[in-house]
Amino acid sequence: MSATVITNIATLVTNDPSLRDSDPLGLVRDAAVVIEGDRVVWTGESSKAPATDNRVDAGGRAVLPGFVDSHSHLVFAGDRTEEFNARMSGRPYSAGGIRTTVAATRAAGDADLEANLTRYLTEGLRQGTTTFETKSGYGLTVEDEARALRLAARHTDEVTYLGAHVVAPEFADDPAGYVSLITGDMLNACAPHARWIDVFCEKGAFDGDQARAVLTAGKAKGLHPRIHANQLSYGPGVRLAVELDAASADHCTHLTDADVDALANSSTVATLLPGAEFSTRAAWPDARRLLDAGATVALSTDCNPGSSFTSSVPFCVALAVRDMGMTPDEAVWAATAGGAAALRRTDVGRLVPGAYADLVLLDAPSHVHLAYRPGVPLVTGVWRRGVRKV
Repeated sequence: MSATVITNIATLVTNDPSLRDSDPLGLVRDAAVVIEGDRVVWTGESSKAPATDNRVDAGGRAVLPGFVDSHSHLVFAGDRTEEFNARMSGRPYSAGGIRTTVAATRAAGDADLEANLTRYLTEGLRQGTTTFETKSGYGLTVEDEARALRLAARHTDEVTYLGAHVVAPEFADDPAGYVSLITGDMLNACAPHARWIDVFCEKGAFDGDQARAVLTAGKAKGLHPRIHANQLSYGPGVRLAVELDAASADHCTHLTDADVDALANSSTVATLLPGAEFSTRAAWPDARRLLDAGATVALSTDCNPGSSFTSSVPFCVALAVRDMGMTPDEAVWAATAGGAAALRRTDVGRLVPGAYADLVLLDAPSHVHLAYRPGVPLVTGVWRRGVRKV
């Protein structure tokens, strides 16, 4: 098997835990990375790089791990331009808009849904995303939820069953009946295609007792919990996530001190989704408060047609630095190793021997430029599983 060295790297972000005592990102200056097959086999200073069959000159640019987008909703049809336009004219966001996308998704054919999915995956890849999670949640029938998961599973292993996105319109007067469907026939049909189970624990969606029932049923079927928590208001979502050892509690906008302490003393990652706040003009999550308490924080796009229609992790990094109290180093770590932690993985989100060879080459000497030059297309090269894609 031939090997490739990428050399003349001005700044290499490794996220190597063994180097983090001196630098949060495990930075290596004047660095090189050696790839063999789909894995990283060596990192270090360029002058010490082993000889290889192939050589790529990074030209004094920065290299970092591929972004890990650990929260997205990409199996859908249509968009909600009119809703966004109205919201930007003063109407507040609420959970009910999801039903508009449900109607469009149910009416779409498999080919159209998959074409839409691959379109946004390609967008994300061009901007450096090499690992992504995506959810169902826009079907809300047994057949449509299972269909969404089958389509998603063709493109990623990180598939999440989100039948509990909102109560299906057919059950508007019988939410208990819908919870029974989610935890019964729908779960049975969807579990074979998913790794995770999620629930939107929020006013207008599912309360704490309903969310517990959904996640507990999923765990019994071998699906691991994650949860939409505390986005629109204070509520039980975060503490339920910690109680059930959820991999992540996502949004985390409205937190009590008890919520913050619970996250800081658990393995549940606080996944922050600044695209949602940007697109809804809502209050920003306080990342500084979480980080100072010792919680693990991830950044993700929440790409969806209603509240966060962006596939750009660099955009979310810039927002987190500008408006959520994160340093550039913290935001880049959260978008790479933090996202990996939210998926409970160590083989992505870092550039260390044995990890997947998922790399991003920036047209800049430092990762700090992701926040320093917001909106500029800095990603000039992307390797996924050792193969250059961009």
